[in-house]
Amino acid sequence: MASVLSISLTSASLAAPCPQAQAIYADRDGVYELAFEPVGSEAAVVSHLFKIRQVKGALLLNGHIMSGDEVARSNGMVMHNCPTGDVTGEEIAACTVWEGVIYPVGAGGDIGETVPEEGAEAAERLLFSGFGPALRYSNAWEENKLTSVPWDVLVYKGCAQ
Repeated sequence: MASVLSISLTSASLAAPCPQAQAIYADRDGVYELAFEPVGSEAAVVSHLFKIRQVKGALLLNGHIMSGDEVARSNGMVMHNCPTGDVTGEEIAACTVWEGVIYPVGAGGDIGETVPEEGAEAAERLLFSGFGPALRYSNAWEENKLTSVPWDVLVYKGCAQ
């Protein structure tokens, strides 16, 4: 029994932490999945990029995080079918599903100020306060014939390779 335990502990300790830029999260019911992707530029205005998809469906939302200017917070936006190129604020507002602060939540339930940097170890959970109701009352709901409202807390699921 002791040798089995030591093998399990050794395997667990060899697993490298997942960087935030590769972290994958899921809502409580496993209906929605959020996957971070590298920004790809040191000069980018955004600090993180991610996609939210319906696991068994066609919904795909694009999101990004920008750091707050005066207060350390991860300000996020989730968008659906936004036009590209030179767009107006009105066009961005029309395709924005949710906008707010994304809070990292630790294993003990402590709330952090900002989502970890791209290369830092991924957060255990992310809180998108009000995301579920915002999606329910967005254009994406009807267009994709959605029936399940996501939870506002997304839990770390794995690491993209």
